[in-house]
Parts: sequence; C-alpha cells; structure tokens
Amino acid sequence: MSIRTHMRFTLQSLIFFGVMSLVVVLGHVYLYRRLFRDTAKHPHWRRAGVVLMGLLATLMTSWWFVPRLLPGETASVLSQLNWFWMGVATYLLLAVLSLGGLRRLTGWLKRGRVAEAPVAPVVDPVVDEARRQFLARTTAGVALAATGGMAGYGVWRAYHPPVVNEVAVKLPGLPKALDGFRIIQLSDVHVGPLIQRRFMDAVVAQCNDLKGDLVCITGDLVDGRVAQLGHGVGALSNLRSRHGTYFVTGNHEYYSGDEEWAEALSRMGVTVLRNRHVRIGEPGASFDLVGVDDWGAHRSGYPRERSYDLAAATAGRDPSRASVLLAHQPAGWREHALKAGMGLQLSGHTHGGQFFPFNLVVSAIWEHDAGLFREGDSHIYVSRGTGFWGPPLRVGAPPEIVKVTLLA
Repeated sequence: MSIRTHMRFTLQSLIFFGVMSLVVVLGHVYLYRRLFRDTAKHPHWRRAGVVLMGLLATLMTSWWFVPRLLPGETASVLSQLNWFWMGVATYLLLAVLSLGGLRRLTGWLKRGRVAEAPVAPVVDPVVDEARRQFLARTTAGVALAATGGMAGYGVWRAYHPPVVNEVAVKLPGLPKALDGFRIIQLSDVHVGPLIQRRFMDAVVAQCNDLKGDLVCITGDLVDGRVAQLGHGVGALSNLRSRHGTYFVTGNHEYYSGDEEWAEALSRMGVTVLRNRHVRIGEPGASFDLVGVDDWGAHRSGYPRERSYDLAAATAGRDPSRASVLLAHQPAGWREHALKAGMGLQLSGHTHGGQFFPFNLVVSAIWEHDAGLFREGDSHIYVSRGTGFWGPPLRVGAPPEIVKVTLLA
C-alpha cells in the first residue's frame, strides 16, 4: 500500500469515525432525555442516567481502540458488550422516536380540536405536568418492552442454526454427467469475539448433513488474526464433500491479514482461490470453478495480484466450458462476470441487511441484495450470510446456508 493511499485511507477512517462518534453521542443524549430526564425529576435518577448513557456512549465510540489497548480477554468481553448494546440501542432509538412522533401527532390533532372549540378549557398546570410525566413513563416503558422483544428475537435468530435455502440453477455447458451437482455455500460467517468454535462446529455439521459435492466459502470468514481465531476456524477441517472446500477473500480478510489467513486455510485443507480457476470433476465431465479476490481491495490500496482480477482468474480457460464464479461482493457481476461468460456467480457481503430496518436500506442500495437473480442464461446468488457482523441480531434477514443444485 503506497504512502499516499495509506494517508487517504487514514483520513477517510478518521472522518468516518468522527461522524459516527457524533451520531452515537447525539443518540445517547436523546435516550437520556426520553428515558431519564422526562420520566422523573429526582436528581439521583437523572444523575444515574447521565452516568449510564455516558458509559455506554464511551463503550460504543471506543470499539476500534479497545482490542489494541487492552488484554485479549478484557477486550473480547468489552467488544461483546459493545455489539450487544449497539443492537439494543438501535431498536430503542427507533421505538422512542416512533412513539414520540405518535405522541406529537396526537397532541397536534388535539390542539387543533381545542382551538376550534368556542371556549378553550382551563388546564391545571400541576395536572398537566403530571400527565406529561405519565405519558413519558408510558412511552419509555412501551419502548423498552418493544426493544426487549425485537432484540431478544434478533439475538435468538442470529445464534440459532442458519436456515438452509435450496436453489436449482441451469448452468450453460454443464455436462450431463454432472446434472444434479450440489454446491454448499457459506458466506460472511465472521468468526470473531461473538462467533467461535461452538457455532462453527454446528455449521460444519449442518453442511455435512447436506451431503454436498463441493463446499465454497465466499469471503468474510473472519474478524481477527490467525493466532486469535485459528481454533474456531479450524472446525472447517471437518467439512466433508467429494470435491473439497474452496475459499475466496472478502473485505474483512484484508482487515485481519489476508495472506496469513490464506496460508492458514490451506493448512486446514481448504483450497484458496486468489484470482485463479480449477477444474472440478473428471476429465470427461467437468466445469471450471473460478475464484477472485475482493472487489474493494484495489481501491483500498492493495496490489493487483491481491485484488479482484477476473482476467487473471480466467486466463487460459476455454470460454465454452461451464463455469461457476466465487466472488465476495455482487458488485461487478454485470460489468465483468457476464461479459466473461460466467454461468453462475456466488456472492455474499450484503448480509441481506442483517436486521430491520437496515434490510430495507440495503435493498434500496444494492441491485442484487439477496437471493437468486437471472440475466439471460446467467445467474447470481447473493447469500444473506451464515453468521453476522456487529450487533448479534437477525431480524427480517435470517442467516443461511445455501445448497445450489446445478442442472445440465
């Protein structure tokens, strides 16, 4: 990575961190006002609210520095608390804002009716203040109950075994002998502080029960270094399929050491495809499995040989042969994969938005946000991901393992 690129990346990171920190602080100030200041006048209650919201805001804004400044076990605990609170705070803010908006709308309509009345009623200030406090407490209670329900379900769904989505895709040029070939796709597992060996063992068992012919992992497998996560990721050594397990990098591999992870996965028996292709099947009946590095690596300053390079990945292959492309991000499917004649692309990255309301945002941003899409004879499947990143929540976008059956 060049010095200029590194400086630009650092500046962008600082700007992003500054903006997000401001959003976090303002959000916690708003929560303090609605949950503490408006619900009671007792100074001890309000002081407790200031301390609590201040600590939680500090926790959320320091997530990037904690792993670098504190011992591993302490950093892991604080990271888990941070992500849990981030998910809860998101729903708490949504609930308080929604209920507050409803209260304002109701009040506005009521004031309009009062203004139209021939004689306005006299309101006792003491009664009016008690009513406001009662409404504030009711709003806070309903918001907390709604948040508890949504967050509780989201956590349960995130840690519960992923759903298995089965799709059948007609692959141009696939030999008749390979009709019914089964590919098991994992994506965006994000092994890290919240997802560890127990989760991975369960996922591996699920994959083995599906009896696939090949397993592929389309990036963002890890969030941490090999020394920290090697044991958890080592569960992949137990994957069983006739043609083995294949992996391509996602953007999070670059944050975690892409070259070190490529070596570690190779030692675990996983074939790493970095801008190259391999032949799957027997000499008389086979297809090409093509793997590329992450789409965003080059823009982040990584050299071409460690960035998305479909031309290098397909160099020397017969374009008339059936092909399956593994690429972490769905970006570039139409511009590159279709033009290169890829019959099927398997991707991830979007998480399908992971949890409401971000699933709606992702759907608006990404043309291919989640599921199966077709253009002409070519297809792309975008996985919602097998694990999760950040808040351990899955609402409206359950985690998945994908079973793709290829048809001749």
